[in-house]
Amino acid sequence: MQEKIVILDFGSQTTQLIGRRIRELNIYSEIIPYNKYPFGKEKEEGIIGVILSGSPLSVYDKDSFKIDIKALMGTLPVLGICYGAQLTAYELGGCVESAPSREYGRANLDFIDKSCPLFKGIDMGAQVWMSHGDTITSIPDGFKCIASTPSVKFAAFSGPEEDKIWGVQFHPEVFHSTCGTHLLRNFAVDICGASCSWNPESFIESTVAELKEKLGQDRVILGLSGGVDSSVAAVLLNKAIGDRLTCIFVDHGMLRKDEFSSVLRDYQGLGLNVIGVDASDKFFADLAGVTDPEKKRKIIGADFIEVFDAEAHKIKDAKWLAQGTIYPDCIESLSITGTVIKSHHNVGGLPEKMNLKLCEPLRLLFKDEVRAVGRALGMPEHLISRHPFPGPGLAVRILGEVTREKVGILQEADHIFIQGLRDWGLYDKVWQAGVILLPVQSVGVMGDERTYERAVALRAVTSTDAMTADWAHLPYDFMSRVSNDIINKVRGVNRVCYDISSKPPATIEWE
Repeated sequence: MQEKIVILDFGSQTTQLIGRRIRELNIYSEIIPYNKYPFGKEKEEGIIGVILSGSPLSVYDKDSFKIDIKALMGTLPVLGICYGAQLTAYELGGCVESAPSREYGRANLDFIDKSCPLFKGIDMGAQVWMSHGDTITSIPDGFKCIASTPSVKFAAFSGPEEDKIWGVQFHPEVFHSTCGTHLLRNFAVDICGASCSWNPESFIESTVAELKEKLGQDRVILGLSGGVDSSVAAVLLNKAIGDRLTCIFVDHGMLRKDEFSSVLRDYQGLGLNVIGVDASDKFFADLAGVTDPEKKRKIIGADFIEVFDAEAHKIKDAKWLAQGTIYPDCIESLSITGTVIKSHHNVGGLPEKMNLKLCEPLRLLFKDEVRAVGRALGMPEHLISRHPFPGPGLAVRILGEVTREKVGILQEADHIFIQGLRDWGLYDKVWQAGVILLPVQSVGVMGDERTYERAVALRAVTSTDAMTADWAHLPYDFMSRVSNDIINKVRGVNRVCYDISSKPPATIEWE
């Protein structure tokens, strides 16, 4: 059974970072909603420790998220982070009060209890990152303070030894907590006893075994997009069930330049059973006149389902639909509060319509973990290192109505940008890049003539998991060359801009 650390999500923006930091220690972690913890089933679930995440809420809020802390105590080691620590103190008789001013940013530990295993090897003065409006002003009876900062007395606390419970008011998961990874290692390895044996090879071994047991002799259909996620999912499934997997690759007309034919060749070279379908006429017809981003996504998703469903019905006896869904897809599609950020056509709709059971072998992996699994499967690097590309394709990079003419312009501009990144050795230093066709025209001069043509924006970001991203600081010489090439070679474009927005507050894609 796979041992794991469970992170209970109370809605913090950095919950996913906790999971990532644990996995970086070669320990499997799983994030689940705070109210889905399997009390009494820890052994059969393989749980060896529990982390309580932060939250945007106060423990005093009427609708704050709460669990039975007492039911966790003494069963497994528990670590509360920020809100998780405050909830622990509050529920067990301590006091949490609104801080005189929000405690946010860097702080240094000026007291550490060196006898506490949570702070083993961490020195006085270590930098931590605070981000809270409430603060713990007293801890429960029998608990003790194990770390302080000049302004936060109970920066960390521990319960009686038999209760196996700790809390920190800072965020060890964020980059600015310089001792954070060390502290999480102390908790996961020294306190919880994790073996640090989770890696891409062990994931493949366990997942293939699970797929064989789960799928048996059933036939599976998978929708390929040309991206890393669906490609790795396909190769993983092919390893498990071979020719009982049939892949369908739908061209909606909004892929990158020449992508449909080149990706088909790649898939065939991997030994996958692939059906390619050119359905671009239908997609363009249904998108005519539509400008609202969410409507465009839903039309593309609905058309994809219709086309995919028609092809899938030609495959007899299929019982399962496989998809390349990964963790950020699930997180972005529906937050813990139920707020839809944007819809993803690969996380809903198909199973219900087709009456198929859903198989998502990568749904608990982050993008870099998917790539590591692909490399361990022996997939070619040019497939593994491909930048993420949205399911709706260039449609979400065309602001306003989508037409063949606009797609053609964007494909040419995008090809120059992406090929330029490759030629200059910048492609692998960027997480994701593309060009956006803006719904504006601007005045320009070419030769002796006045032009009134389209503007495009270049978008390139650095990231590790797409949960946060910063704009890529590309060389000026490169930007100048790409701008000149696009304006000179792409008919209809006379202005090039560069997007320097980070995520948050902006998203990576414009729509």
